[in-house]
Amino acid sequence: MPNQNLQRSEAAERSALITTHSYDVSLDVRSAPDPAQAGYTSRSTIAFSAAEPGTSTFLDFIAGDVHSVVLNGVELPVPEVVDGARIRLDNLQAENKVTVTGTALYSSSGEGMHRFFDPADGQCYLYTQYEPADARRVFANFEQPDLKARFAFSVTAPAGWEVASNGADAARLPLAEDAAAARWDFAPTLPMSTYITSVLAGPYFKAEDRWSRTDDGGTRLDVPLALYCRASMAPSFDAAELFRLTKQGLEFFNQLFDYPYPWGKYDQAFVPEYNLGAMENPGLVTFTENYVFTSRAADSQYQGRANTLLHEMAHMWFGDLVTMQWWDDLWLKESFADYMGTLGVDRATGWETAWVNFANNRKAWAYVQDQLPTTHPIVADIPDLEAAKQNFDGITYAKGASVLKQLVAYVGFDAFIAGSRQYFREHEYGNTTLADLLGALADSSGRDLTTWARQWLQTSGISTLSAELETAETADGTATPYGTVTPDATVTPGGILERVTLLQDATDPATGRQEPRPHRLRIGLYNFDAAGMLVRTDSVEIDLTGGAEQITALSGKARPALLLVNDEDLSYAKVRLDPVSEATVRASLDRISDPMARALCWSALWNSARDGITPASQYVDAVLRFAAAESGIGVLLNVQGNATMALEQYVPATERDALRKSFAEGAARELYAAEPGSDQQLSWARTLATVSRTEGSQAALLRGLLDGSERVPGLAVDAELRWSLWHALAAQGLATEQELDAELARDTTASGRAGHATALAARPEAAVKAAAWDAAVRGTGLSNQLLSATIAGFNTASEELLDPFVEPYFDCLEEVWAERSIEIASRIVRGLFPGVRDLGPAGKPEDHPVLARTDGWLAEHPDAPRALRRIIIEQRSHLVRSLAAQALSVTTPSVAP
Repeated sequence: MPNQNLQRSEAAERSALITTHSYDVSLDVRSAPDPAQAGYTSRSTIAFSAAEPGTSTFLDFIAGDVHSVVLNGVELPVPEVVDGARIRLDNLQAENKVTVTGTALYSSSGEGMHRFFDPADGQCYLYTQYEPADARRVFANFEQPDLKARFAFSVTAPAGWEVASNGADAARLPLAEDAAAARWDFAPTLPMSTYITSVLAGPYFKAEDRWSRTDDGGTRLDVPLALYCRASMAPSFDAAELFRLTKQGLEFFNQLFDYPYPWGKYDQAFVPEYNLGAMENPGLVTFTENYVFTSRAADSQYQGRANTLLHEMAHMWFGDLVTMQWWDDLWLKESFADYMGTLGVDRATGWETAWVNFANNRKAWAYVQDQLPTTHPIVADIPDLEAAKQNFDGITYAKGASVLKQLVAYVGFDAFIAGSRQYFREHEYGNTTLADLLGALADSSGRDLTTWARQWLQTSGISTLSAELETAETADGTATPYGTVTPDATVTPGGILERVTLLQDATDPATGRQEPRPHRLRIGLYNFDAAGMLVRTDSVEIDLTGGAEQITALSGKARPALLLVNDEDLSYAKVRLDPVSEATVRASLDRISDPMARALCWSALWNSARDGITPASQYVDAVLRFAAAESGIGVLLNVQGNATMALEQYVPATERDALRKSFAEGAARELYAAEPGSDQQLSWARTLATVSRTEGSQAALLRGLLDGSERVPGLAVDAELRWSLWHALAAQGLATEQELDAELARDTTASGRAGHATALAARPEAAVKAAAWDAAVRGTGLSNQLLSATIAGFNTASEELLDPFVEPYFDCLEEVWAERSIEIASRIVRGLFPGVRDLGPAGKPEDHPVLARTDGWLAEHPDAPRALRRIIIEQRSHLVRSLAAQALSVTTPSVAP
């Protein structure tokens, strides 16, 4: 359907013409348990007004078939008014009612009405997912965020199912003509956008509770709570903990926003094969069921789940109550929710490392995205829906949240919250733009935020901060040294600081321009205490407004062992360590006592490796030396993942095998040395499995863990870890198809099926790779989850095995983009790009044949869809970065002598 891609200009024209009032939507999904039935009956009645009677507009509906269209009592000729994904409505009246009946299609891509058959028991489950514009796959509507309306859903389904929607369950009626089915009618909602409407249906397990509070004025708020998951996952469903977190969050946000939770009930459903972490449908939030931990999970995973839960809850106000007018201002909801999710974990739960994990994980995502040539301002230019789909990225979420954290420091927390409260009151159930929010925050803070918004929200790229240090001269006129590294690998600072200059490189990768931004920063000075630990001994807070600034407050102070720019992570920026500070970190990272400072130092080392400043092997060495002492499990998992990425993409091929073997041996050593049953032990087991996909020295240990002949005290070799071990053995050619089938027979879960698909495709055989390629690219039988699992296995291979697929990849791009849904097409295009490559005999990154082929395709297809080109350009950038890192000489000195 060529007209699925709604343009921003079309949406603006339509919203200027019509105002939507209400929807009455009925869906009949009785057919869902029959795999042979591809679709279901959808009927949508919409009441709306037109500003100019006699004019025309269109509805959106991506259907298998349209049966009838009735506008103001007149049945329209379907062949004449239906054009692909649009239904033309002519000769509008001042007030209108249109009813569209058709067959909507079940989905296996996570878009629209997703249908899933549980391999554990064969049961059928349905849920909807729409953002940014897939409600039109389920019912006819005006699919854009600024045409809000009240929605009343009615769902006919098998009588034994649980059915839920945004509104409260108003009635459940048996069907006289079908005793096996029933109809659920749901109360009309408050005004909301189409993309956050939701339906859930299936034999879900359901748990119920309530939350209530009385505000300062004596008004009582009583909110029914419900949790859903598949019946086969109920034994692992920690409903009591989820309810506890939900109540903590509702209490926190109701007090913080001083605006009572507006949506009545608060249901949360954990659903299979979900494309996102979660979705903020008011009254019925949906989450990936990966948050139902059927295998052992680390504390950081539980904290991450809590963060997502509170992120979605914050959306009930930021995004649902007040919604962006168009997708340019997606940040108005996502950046705020990302910030509020971390704030909620920090202030409303028992976790104390929320901002540490934010600095080490979420901001790392933003840093990667913001260095791509496709980076964009937080307030983005989104001309159409395809561009909107690609914009759910690290800029919109994590960079936006980082910038909001800076804004809070700039205007003050109280003023920020006061402005948010004003924003909710002024725009409740409406749509807004950047100017509306800035106006509210300016009123509450008394500050003009126009310049701040231009510098931070309307520019792109990330600043890199570094410090140049000069020390005072001694009496004989010689300069005192920066510092010396002692034989026991500690750094003894020397000299008195005479001049410290803070430098900002703010090159925009998209434009090449320098865009210095204002930074509120804390500079930390760290020295060794009597116990040999690196502790903060002093700090200064400054405002950096340009490209360079002298920090006079540091003049005359003793040169510290570690000078940490952006201490406490107040600003959004990469940090380069000065030579002595880098020497200190590389010698004594495990002695830094403050978790945030330690996380920032890990981040500095990683960015230095990714940017080709220091050899990636040095980062791997640092992980081998210091990761075992890392107490923060979120940070530990992150640095272990970085190390395995460095090994496969950034370390030169000539060094890789030896370093892989050393890293695998180190992971095995730490696995046995870690405290039995600890998160650290689990993380080393996962890391060992990951590195063993390309390194076979620990194969006997992996096999022993699987068959029970090798036991590590305290380590539970459960389903998730078992499939990771099988993946590694299969990639080494050490697991047969029969063994993998036998493992699947003992683990009939959805995750087990995905693990099986990955391991099968990982086997190092040309025929296996060809079959996986055909299933992913030419076949249509893989669901979203199984497609990604198959691609992951396919990519676990040597360059030689994957070389035959380079040309087929570029040959299939246009066809895949045209024929598959944007979700599935994006997974194929991104996942199968031949981006993990050795520099090889090319010698120079720019001479690499895959890079040349990519450039050729881009040059030959200037008019390819913008979203498709964006993915290719981003994957090209990742490849260039890895080749440049490999090209860096391993003898390049990274610290001062």
